[in-house]
This record gives sequence, C-alpha cells and structure tokens, in this order.
Amino acid sequence: MLNKALRVERNVEIDTGESVAFRYELAGLGSRFLAIFIDIAIQLLVGSGILFTFIFLWSITFWRTWYVSSHLYKIGAAAAAGAAIFATFMLFFGYFIIFEWLWSGCTPGKRLIGIRVMRDGGFPLDFIGSVIRNVVRALEFLLGFYLISAISTLFSAQNKRLGDFAAGTIVVRDARFERHAPGKRSEHEAEDPAVRDLGFAQREIIRQYAARRDALEPRARQGLAAEIAKHIRPRLGANFDYLGDDELLAHLAKTAL
Repeated sequence: MLNKALRVERNVEIDTGESVAFRYELAGLGSRFLAIFIDIAIQLLVGSGILFTFIFLWSITFWRTWYVSSHLYKIGAAAAAGAAIFATFMLFFGYFIIFEWLWSGCTPGKRLIGIRVMRDGGFPLDFIGSVIRNVVRALEFLLGFYLISAISTLFSAQNKRLGDFAAGTIVVRDARFERHAPGKRSEHEAEDPAVRDLGFAQREIIRQYAARRDALEPRARQGLAAEIAKHIRPRLGANFDYLGDDELLAHLAKTAL
C-alpha cells in the first residue's frame, strides 16, 4: 500500500457548485519536504546571523554595563532575553505565517520549488488559515520532526498533512513554474501591471471561468462571477469598479492574463 501511495500522481478537482470544476495537480511529499528543508535552512542561516550579532554586541557592552551598575545590567539582561525570545518566535514560527499570508500561499522554499498553499475551495489562503496550519505545524515538528506529517501526506487522498486538515487547505503545483512551449509567452511576460499581485489560484480560476462562462445559465454565471470577483478585486492594482463582475473576469481573461 505504501508503494502505491508513493507512485500515484494525485490531482484534485474543485467543484464551485455552479457546474464548473477546476483541476489542480497536488504537490507530492518530495516537493513539500524539499521546500520545508529550504525554509529551515534559511531560518537557520538568518538565526545564526542574529545570534552572532547578539553575542558580539553583548560582549562589547557587558563589562561597561556591569561597571556602571549591576541593577542596570540585570535590566539589560532581561530586555535582551525577551528580545531574543521574540526574535526566535518570529523567525521559526511567524516566518511561515507571514510569508504564506503575504505571498499567496508561498514561502521562499515553496516559491523555489514551485508549489503553493490554497484553500480547499480553490481560493487564496487567508491569515487565519495560515495561522491554524502553522500552529499545527509546530506540533508536527515536535512529534518526530514531521514524521506524522509524512505519513498523513502519503495516505491522504489530497496529500494533506494534519495542518491542512485543520485549516482546510491543500498544496498544489504552481503553473507559473512550468515550462512553456517555444513561442508561447509566460504568465508574466507583457502582463497588465494591475494584476501582478494575483496568485496562481486566482489566475487559474479566471481562465477556467472564461472558458466555461458561455455554457452557464445567466443566473448561475452571475452568482459564480460575483463569488470569484469578491476574492479577485482586493488584489488588483487598479480600480475596476466601473466593470461588473462578469465583465471584469472577461476583461482580465482577454487582456491581462
């Protein structure tokens, strides 16, 4: 059974509820763990730099502070310890939350490997979802250095670790990192600057909607367009309020992506 789980290439199809489905390739165990090792290497490198800087500064000020006042030394030591604890927390815990939230589900490691986190419904990862999955990540790390995560990912139908189950997220391959055929432009070549902050999930949903909009009933099309546009508009770099939801998505599909 384990060998079968390792061999199967898994995909996920997300149904919008309006007779439209989007298909994504799920990130496998290997790519996910390679991304996490890159992120850990970055954390350790930055952490080492902070530690050596702290030791250097402390060695310079230690004797001066002690000479002036032992009480002042104790205050300085407590403040330094608090700062060190906060910096460690932000580096090893806040790192994943902040990057995944601000980079549309990516950390530096995920971006290098070409994968990203998204919600089960196909929409971008939000702040609360990032917090939940990374709180569970800390527990997974403590319980055998992600061993439970590996087992869960292998045997889950959607390659989910425990944090993904808790937050309602999946990890997919990012099409922006795929090779393009000769003569075919990539997503970022000559694209409209107004949509540069759109992630893979948003771009893919716009394309799929444009490809199937003519087959939808008017009422279903209007509802689906409103739901998609609700997540798209905040990320646009220009004001498109003059366009209706359906018109906006059609415009982006034809001229921006």
